[in-house]
Amino acid sequence: MLNISKNAVRDFDFAQYKSGKRIFDRHYYKTFNKFLIVFFVVLVIVLFLPWTQNVSGQGYVTTLSPDKRPQSIQSQIPGRIEQWFVQEGDIVSKGDTIMRISEVKSEYFDTELVQRTSDQLTAKREALQAYNQKAEALRSQISALEQERNLKLSQSRAKVEQTLLKAQSDSLKLIAAQANIEIARIRMDREKSLFDQGLKSAKDVETRTMNLRSSEADFLGAQNNYNNAKNQVSIDRFEIQRIEANYADKIAKSKSDLASARSASFEAAIEVSKLENTLANYSMRRGLQFIVAPQDGFINKALKGGIGETFKEGESLVSIMPLDYALAVETFVRPIDMPLLHIGEKVRVEFDGWPAIVFSGWPNASLGTYGAKVVAMDRFISSNNTYRILLAPDLEDRPWPEQIRVGSGARTIALLSDVPIWFELWRQLNGFPPNYYNPEASIESDKNK
Repeated sequence: MLNISKNAVRDFDFAQYKSGKRIFDRHYYKTFNKFLIVFFVVLVIVLFLPWTQNVSGQGYVTTLSPDKRPQSIQSQIPGRIEQWFVQEGDIVSKGDTIMRISEVKSEYFDTELVQRTSDQLTAKREALQAYNQKAEALRSQISALEQERNLKLSQSRAKVEQTLLKAQSDSLKLIAAQANIEIARIRMDREKSLFDQGLKSAKDVETRTMNLRSSEADFLGAQNNYNNAKNQVSIDRFEIQRIEANYADKIAKSKSDLASARSASFEAAIEVSKLENTLANYSMRRGLQFIVAPQDGFINKALKGGIGETFKEGESLVSIMPLDYALAVETFVRPIDMPLLHIGEKVRVEFDGWPAIVFSGWPNASLGTYGAKVVAMDRFISSNNTYRILLAPDLEDRPWPEQIRVGSGARTIALLSDVPIWFELWRQLNGFPPNYYNPEASIESDKNK
């Protein structure tokens, strides 16, 4: 005590005050004792009342299908805003034009770029056709050269055969001429012998001598003809080789021209393919200058405004909310509570803006909550160190309010097993997790297996 006052507490008389008289009244003691006894009896009874264990979480309203969630519309190409066709709050249908943009890259400034590329493609296709026609003409030329070569070779071979036959004939004539010489010489020798004996005249000897000289002349002529025939055979055979070499050179040159034409044709085909790709890209890029709605929706916000503002490719331009969607709740639970939840689990949801009186352990006594069930669970922890749970409306419960908007807050309570209140207090004081259990559907499916 600081003893600030001169009056001591022990010397203070409480009986002089009305409140002091009531406090020290014995009747008041009895009433207070009865109150304490009733309170403790009620407390003991309450401790044995059933309490539903639960897992709570905080989340927000979203959509069940990923394609029905709020999205932003981006441009695949960089550009400049030229014209707006919608305002914030407008409802658009799929394919409606939202805005028109223009190019900001110099290589796409030409307004006739698509037409010029199309003309280049047409010219290159004609060049490809010309190369193909040239290649076809060269094939025909090669075929004609081969046929002409075969014809001339056949003629030359026939001529060689004819010359060989003539050489054989001349060789026989040469043999006959040589035989005539021998016969003429024998006759001349016989005439000389008879002349020496006086049986033949000098005229007969001279006649035989002239016959011998004539036979020798015929032999020389036959030998000359035979040699000429052999030379002609060699010349004709050389002509065959010359024809083969000449036409081989011509055919090789034509094949070389054909290979060049085919190579040029392949290069032209590659250029045609590149120009077709370029033309398709240019045509597609022209279509990208109009930003259209990907689905029926509601224009939330223009993320890029004004006229003449530039942006990069992939940059968000407009935020859109689909019209037709099914609501869901995305909530987050602690990792320690994650094993207690299962697909199809019943969950109570409290939405922001809808008054509710919630007793988490007494769902029957709670007011203003709505039914839901678990439809999806994350297999990996989120960035906020919790697990994401997706909840869909419970069709067996009352429908969710129609005025709920995507993005509003929600508090979720997943109901687990029933335990006494004293057990739940003991669990909370010790920091233990709720009781692990398997839902009836899971147990029945395990039995069926």
